[in-house]
Amino acid sequence: MELRAELLKSIWYAFTSLDVEKSGKVSKSQLKVLSHNLYTALNIPHDPVALEDHFRDDDDGPVSNQGYMPYLNKFILDKVVEGTFVKENVDEFCWTLSAKKNYRPKNGVDVLPDKDAFHLWCLFNFLSEDDYPLVLVPEEVEYLLKKICRAMSVELSCVDVEDFISQEAVQQSGITVWAFLDFVNTGRLTRGMEKDSVTMAIDKVYQEIAGNIIKQGYLWKKGHLRRNWNERWFSLQPSTLHYYVSEDRKECKGCIELGHNCCVEVLPEKEGKRCMFCVKTLTKTYEMSAPDTKQRQEWTTAIQTAIRLCVEWKKSLHKDLKLRRREQREERERRRTAKEEELQSLRLLQGERESKLAELELLQDAQKQAQTALLQEEQKRKQKHVELQRTLQEQLQQAEEARVSIQAEMALKEVETERQRRRIRELEVMQLRLEEALHQVMRARQDEEVYCLAQARLLVEEEEKMKALLALQEEQEQYILKTQREKQELRQEMVTKSQALEEAQHQLEKVRASRRRMDQDIAAAQRKLRHASTSVKHWNIQVNRLTHPNGPVERRPSLGSSGVPVVSVPSLRDPGLRLYHQRNEREKEK
Repeated sequence: MELRAELLKSIWYAFTSLDVEKSGKVSKSQLKVLSHNLYTALNIPHDPVALEDHFRDDDDGPVSNQGYMPYLNKFILDKVVEGTFVKENVDEFCWTLSAKKNYRPKNGVDVLPDKDAFHLWCLFNFLSEDDYPLVLVPEEVEYLLKKICRAMSVELSCVDVEDFISQEAVQQSGITVWAFLDFVNTGRLTRGMEKDSVTMAIDKVYQEIAGNIIKQGYLWKKGHLRRNWNERWFSLQPSTLHYYVSEDRKECKGCIELGHNCCVEVLPEKEGKRCMFCVKTLTKTYEMSAPDTKQRQEWTTAIQTAIRLCVEWKKSLHKDLKLRRREQREERERRRTAKEEELQSLRLLQGERESKLAELELLQDAQKQAQTALLQEEQKRKQKHVELQRTLQEQLQQAEEARVSIQAEMALKEVETERQRRRIRELEVMQLRLEEALHQVMRARQDEEVYCLAQARLLVEEEEKMKALLALQEEQEQYILKTQREKQELRQEMVTKSQALEEAQHQLEKVRASRRRMDQDIAAAQRKLRHASTSVKHWNIQVNRLTHPNGPVERRPSLGSSGVPVVSVPSLRDPGLRLYHQRNEREKEK
């Protein structure tokens, strides 16, 4: 199932590259060519006649009835036998097909050679998620970039990686292989590095992850027959340890089968060899020597890891590490979700607690307010009782004093009544004069309104004259633009228009003079209005003197006295009355 999933990832890229319109549909002729190449790359025997029959142009056949995915599973992937083909050839075929349509370095700058891009594409597919479309989560992107930088013995630029990973599209849906290759092609990751160093680092990571090689390098090995020491290139995989003459791995000198009965031990120095260790199997013991102590520790740890994978029946170290990282991400996500849910529940509990505390405080405040209201009500009731007693006593005393004062006031009322009659007659005369002053004020206001209307009319006439003046000016400018043969007529018309313009300006001056005269009339009317207001103010003062004479203090009428009619006196603030006073003052001054 793991091999099928890995093959499907590569085939998916080949299929999508043929789907130009992004509709999920590919022509049968293209699918036939794709299937034929897959048969060849996967080393599956097939009948060309049957292949032609499967992809006929009619509606019969497995492809037409079921679609290409069931056909791919039944006729191709179900017939795949592991070990009978080279998976790298299948990957290279799918890469070639998809890179033609999708791999276009920006600005025409291609930092990576095609082989390095192919290796990165394979590494991306190995580490990508199992869902389609294939994407790589930001954690796996950072892991892969760190592996490559570690192979180049450089430090990964966290700023560039964080800028790339922090993009909104990457955070939401992950990164696609083409976006990943574009980022590597920008050169920010390999800044200052030689292309050969980058190629060697990518190839090393590719051999380690995609090639399932846990560790490889030169070691000294002791022979079994001649017992001499030879330098060999060792390549460690989960179940085997191959050793070759050189690192090109063309001539394999032997293979050590690893299993649960194997172990690795560190040996002391002997025969002039340092940093020795051995791999023990059921039948043989293989003695080896590393260049230094660090290399020996790395090799012994790597061999122990390979033995552990054999015991656990696991075929790939990096698949196991990938699953562990995925489980860790899922565990972190579950913890984060659980923490958020816990925080949410704590917020809800805190909110409920705060609401209950608020309700309790409200109840306590209400209780305190009720007690305070009861105390205040009791105090008010007692105070009302005391005030009622005091009021009754005061009323009795006032009634007695009123009886005495009424008798004294009865004698004064007759004198006061006669004085009031004389005052009423004076006020009636004063009212007539005030009405006359009010009429004068009203006439002054009417004159002011007439002046304002006339001024507005003059303004309108002035605007009309101005418009006519502007129109005459425009006509004069248009006549200037006529051709040379009409110059004589234009000159005559210009003279006429100039006279009309002068006449209009003369009329405009007249209108402006009329407007200035109207402004002067309005100012004169306003001065008259102010004089009238001053007269009214003077009459108000006179009326105030008449209505409040320096006589004896008026007392309250007795209960048994007869009613005296009261005449209402005009207000001292009336403008007509003020105008009347101002006019009298001017007459006195004359």
